Amino acid sequence: MAGKPEPFLKSQYNYAVPAFSPDGRWLAYRSNESGRDELYVRAFPPPPSGQGGKWQISNSDASSAAWWSRDGRELLYKAGDQIRAVSYTAKGETFVPEKPRVWSTKVGGKLGGLAPDGKRLVVRAPVDTAEGSKADDEVVFLENFFDELRRRVPAGK
Repeated sequence: MAGKPEPFLKSQYNYAVPAFSPDGRWLAYRSNESGRDELYVRAFPPPPSGQGGKWQISNSDASSAAWWSRDGRELLYKAGDQIRAVSYTAKGETFVPEKPRVWSTKVGGKLGGLAPDGKRLVVRAPVDTAEGSKADDEVVFLENFFDELRRRVPAGK
């Protein structure tokens, strides 16, 4: 049975796009508490001693959600037209981020997620058409492909 919902953070600042680390111990989120959107990490749930530490991850505007690598070694985010990566270690209740580095440059569009291997990102970007205008984003997912194939082309035909 679910417990009663309660706010994780209460303040006058905006908090957005939370993302849990693969081990569930850390929460990355975007906040404007510095005067611009930056990426932060906090322990989750907060340690018994209180809210615990807060670590600013980005060093310039963070314009997107964060993606944790599955191996628990990197945190990625978009800053302007770049993807930046931050390696980190966790020691007890302390999160130790390294300096952000450029992971990819000139990335337009909206980011959709990190591939399981941590080497690729899904980017939703408008496509140039023959008319020169930008088309709307379009994503097509085909579910149950083999079931549909068997239905359309029965065995033995």
